[in-house]
Amino acid sequence: MLLHSGFMLRALAVDDERPSLEELLYLLNADPRIGSAEGAGDATEALRRINRALESGPHGPEAIDVVFLDINMPGLDGLDLARLLTGFAKPPLVVFVTAHEDFAVQAFDLKAVDYVLKPVRKERLAEAVRRAAERSDSAPRIPVHEPDPGHLPVELGGVTRFVAVDDITHVEAQGDYARLHTDKGSHLVRIPLSTLEERWRSRGFVRIHRRHLVALRHIGELRLDAGTVSVLVGSEELQVSRRHTRELRDLLMRRA
Repeated sequence: MLLHSGFMLRALAVDDERPSLEELLYLLNADPRIGSAEGAGDATEALRRINRALESGPHGPEAIDVVFLDINMPGLDGLDLARLLTGFAKPPLVVFVTAHEDFAVQAFDLKAVDYVLKPVRKERLAEAVRRAAERSDSAPRIPVHEPDPGHLPVELGGVTRFVAVDDITHVEAQGDYARLHTDKGSHLVRIPLSTLEERWRSRGFVRIHRRHLVALRHIGELRLDAGTVSVLVGSEELQVSRRHTRELRDLLMRRA
């Protein structure tokens, strides 16, 4: 697949573990959409190469279209490098390749093209390459620092999907995880409920219990029974704790 620039994707793989780097390079070079793939053993070396690539121009011999980037590296880590790239006028696309699922939200806040979990499967990496190729081919290069607060990435069967925040009816705390509920099902993400509460307050989510965060727009009824307050969200009735009752009532009244 040829891109708008007349070249196939030129990739830089970054990983401090040599076996992982070699495996990633092998898989990338086997993909017909990759014109060239080179490796860097740490983020500092990768940054030097990216600087040289940008100095050589988009059609120069050292140009880089996409960086396949590990996160957990000594010194400058993958997230640090991605943040530094936000200062570049035309940064390369970023695909995170990592054994850690904890950083998915931060990665997509940095506008990563994809988030691939190790051990890397050929089919999963091919999907990431496809996304990078489509982004390079059909869309203007978007600075990686522009967030997309309207969607949350979730991993399902080795595939990263995007759940629209507006489709989430409520969120349930499950230890260090949170379960996102929608009309079509639920998704488990490793994000504390308190983090989502802070992040989504401006999007109409309110804490009603230590275990539940609810989207105000999805509350169908507010019920009072023998001093116990609850809300109806879809077909599910959720209890409201005493400490959150007044705030919830005020918010619902203002919305009404």
